[in-house]
Amino acid sequence: MTWRTSLDQWLSQLTDEDLVKQDIYNMTDEKQLEDCFYKELEFGTGGMRGIIGPGTNRINIYTVRKVAFGLSQYIKEQGEEAMARGIAIAYDSRHMSKEFALEVAKTVGGEGIQVYLFEDLRPTPLLSFAVRYMYAFAGVMITASHNPPEYNGLKVYGQDGAQLPPEDADVVLGFMKSAGTRLITEVAGERELLANRILVYIGEKIDMAYKQALQAIQLNEEKPERDLSIIFTPLHGTGNIPVREGLENFGFTNVTVVKEQENPDPNFSTVKSPNPEESAAFEIAIEYGLRVDADVLLATDPDADRLGVAVKNDSGEYVVLTGNQIGALMLHFLLEQKEKNGWLPRNGVVMKTIVTSELGRAIASSFGVETIDTLTGFKFIAEKINEFEETKEKSFLFGYEESYGYLLGNFVRDKDSVQSAVFVAEVAAYYKSQGKSLYDGLQELYKKFGYYKEITCSITLEGKDGAEQIDAIVEGFRNEQPSALNDISVTNVEDYAKNESLDILSGTKTSLDLPISNVLKYKLEDGSWVCIRPSGTEPKCKFYFAVKGESVEDANIKLAALQDVVLHGVKS
Repeated sequence: MTWRTSLDQWLSQLTDEDLVKQDIYNMTDEKQLEDCFYKELEFGTGGMRGIIGPGTNRINIYTVRKVAFGLSQYIKEQGEEAMARGIAIAYDSRHMSKEFALEVAKTVGGEGIQVYLFEDLRPTPLLSFAVRYMYAFAGVMITASHNPPEYNGLKVYGQDGAQLPPEDADVVLGFMKSAGTRLITEVAGERELLANRILVYIGEKIDMAYKQALQAIQLNEEKPERDLSIIFTPLHGTGNIPVREGLENFGFTNVTVVKEQENPDPNFSTVKSPNPEESAAFEIAIEYGLRVDADVLLATDPDADRLGVAVKNDSGEYVVLTGNQIGALMLHFLLEQKEKNGWLPRNGVVMKTIVTSELGRAIASSFGVETIDTLTGFKFIAEKINEFEETKEKSFLFGYEESYGYLLGNFVRDKDSVQSAVFVAEVAAYYKSQGKSLYDGLQELYKKFGYYKEITCSITLEGKDGAEQIDAIVEGFRNEQPSALNDISVTNVEDYAKNESLDILSGTKTSLDLPISNVLKYKLEDGSWVCIRPSGTEPKCKFYFAVKGESVEDANIKLAALQDVVLHGVKS
């Protein structure tokens, strides 16, 4: 099917009064029209995410309804009990989030499935919690996470409160495809669903239950330095109220909120990108921090599942920590305190993704704790948590990924910036009680375990041509695998699309025992590694670089050299 055929099919099904049809007619750029209709927006284990606009390759009420239709058929297939348990729906502060949430509710509710819809915006971790707390069969979060303002999307959750695993996502996708090119133009009415109690609005009760559950991650209620000076910015998203209340309940009252970024704003007007991974997102928070000499700066992304942290270095300048560094600080404090208090289980386990620093493994090993790697995506960490709960084989302690996502309390099954914010405050208070900062604590970890350093780089290639170029880049590495990088031998090649690990020296191939994914990872003789994968949510090819040095300077040199040789090959 050509993009023009797809366009014509949409136009034939839409009324002249439909705003989506009017948006199509207002487009004069043929290349833009082609990009809107040349393919269907991908739905996978991360849900669906895209630019808001008309067409099969955009987020709009029709692409949202199609996902909701697929999900509703998936639930109906499970029987009446699943339909009665229903779904929970939440939404963030983005353009059209509230409208899309209601479209999901009307589509699913119209199929006779119980719907619980949050009355106002909520963060992603609260949606995950709500699914479990209410014993719902599924959940939907309307968000595009930390993407630019023109994006929106939705994440789909299973009954465990985790994003759908690949096999279940494939079932939903199959039902979506069964609808063919038909647009769902008729859905149930909100008033009708409310009158029949199929649609129920929720809110405060869930909030209170989450706050109570949050207390379980506090390790020491009487720890000193509760006057820790904290600057917090929700970056115009959903984190404002839950993070502030969480900090207050943990005893942290010296908290200043960045006023310019306190209220929800779908345009994220004070930042180029509402992403706490980027230093620029902290610009205003740093100004606040300098005025009051704050101990720590905290920032959450729009749906409040990611947390960024900035602290002063030895020169008195605020520096934004990486996700790997934040995770290492949290992990070490967690294990140290549990061991000190006799709470560290013998079968405890830490989980991280394949692109997350090996510093975490070194820290866990020093406490006799096992570390397990998963594919990128917190759903895979959640999947392991579920497995261990059933088998009782291992006890979950901590899960994290380099992209600023962390989880301590498994009452949530996705990364949770509310948990992370209050726990980072705990860690900072602990170091302050010793006359140290979080930065000092990080340097201590490096001195003890080695100078691990990592960086992630992305090449952005938009549109149909860009998607083809991204595929070509990955396939290029797959077909012409390097034997050495910077004169350092490649010892192992992991191809997650083939589910195999190749030992270069022996030629032995072993199974990776992980789900299939279009990811390549090269391990080098000196312990460095490089990982390459297409982004599942943005038009980017992502490159992950990691080294271990004898000093900060040594690690920086190694990292720059590794980055240059790989990216030079791509650009050339």
